[in-house]
Amino acid sequence: MKIAIVGTGYVGLVTGTCLADTGNEVICVDIDKEKVKKLNSNIIPIYEPDLDILFHRNVSSGRLTFTTDLKDAADKSDIIFLALPTPPGEDGSADLSYILGVAEQLGKIIDKYKIIVNKSTVPVGTAEKVREAISKNSKTEFDVVSNPEFLREGLAVGDFMKPDRIVIGTKSEKAKKMLEELFTPFVRQGNPIIFMDERSSELTKYASNSYLAARITFMNEIANICDIIGANVDMVRKGMGSDTRIGKRFLFPGIGYGGSCFPKDVKALYKSAKEYGYNFRILDSVMTVNEVQKTIIVEKILRFYNGDIKGKRFALWGLAFKPDTDDIREAPALYVIDRLLKEGAKITAFDPEAMENVKKSLGDKIDFDKDHYDALKDADALIIATEWSLFRTPDFGKIANLLKSKVIFDGRNLYNLDMMKSLGFHYTSIGREKINID
Repeated sequence: MKIAIVGTGYVGLVTGTCLADTGNEVICVDIDKEKVKKLNSNIIPIYEPDLDILFHRNVSSGRLTFTTDLKDAADKSDIIFLALPTPPGEDGSADLSYILGVAEQLGKIIDKYKIIVNKSTVPVGTAEKVREAISKNSKTEFDVVSNPEFLREGLAVGDFMKPDRIVIGTKSEKAKKMLEELFTPFVRQGNPIIFMDERSSELTKYASNSYLAARITFMNEIANICDIIGANVDMVRKGMGSDTRIGKRFLFPGIGYGGSCFPKDVKALYKSAKEYGYNFRILDSVMTVNEVQKTIIVEKILRFYNGDIKGKRFALWGLAFKPDTDDIREAPALYVIDRLLKEGAKITAFDPEAMENVKKSLGDKIDFDKDHYDALKDADALIIATEWSLFRTPDFGKIANLLKSKVIFDGRNLYNLDMMKSLGFHYTSIGREKINID
């Protein structure tokens, strides 16, 4: 099939590349001329594991191309995916200006049947707004479809190529037939393509992410209770996760969720409910708890140093909101940094992929090091904010020699408590026994 992808961020670039890899001809469109120039020069502007292999294969075959010309891409395509940003406004509502702006342009461009697919995460009713925006300027037949993405950054290629499910919202039999043909290669193992109406499809994405955010937040609350009563959250998590009604996933406590999806989607669903006169109390609590959880490790640090960390230097491992991505949107590490700086502390940070993005945001407010061990030099303690695999089995002897004191504050519960005790570290984690060595 001939496909256009409007927007070349995480979702658009992964979607376009993966669709090209099953033999489709894909044109990716973006208004950012510099980004398109880089893509046409085989430079991928984001870090996403395994994307480079598929990208170079399909660019070299000519199935994947990039342009700033929306009209040319639309003219050459049967299906047009909108993978555009929907950033949250000050009140938490999703900003649809990018999507509706492109929809109006498409209304002036299309002159034969097209399927317009909303790939972006959008509030309920957006498909109708897109349909209306296109209809203002077009009498041509078209269908607007909702096809929310369920891509996890760091695992996006695998999620697209072998999805748990594909959700498609449309009442059009013509669109349904074409999209079923397009996506069948990705569900050969039997996972479902689920067809539903557009509004149900739009709500499915928000409901899924908000539920997962609630699970994470619930476990963070359990971890906080464990701290108070002296229980071990690892044991509680195993006991809960073995219940088949609950399952093992999304039960790991830490310093809150971040990224481009969970914070934005929870806020947007909460705001959408408000607009329909419903007070979504669970989501209100989820947002409140997560805001506090992002800096709970700082409270533990302050208690350890009797409330005074002015002049202390901390090595910070991890800046991305999760491992295997360079995305720092709503990353808990940034909230930790902000709080530490306000308390007068100094920071040397390391992250395998996200340091350049943080440098653009923070400049010289903190120091950066090219190696995670080098970041430990002259530091009073180590803070772990992202659970990169690189940090899971470090050389603890080297850590002890480089730090001024054998002190670790672990916001991701990476290390075994008995091991840390035997190694003689002061070790503070989330919802587990605090290891104090005299």
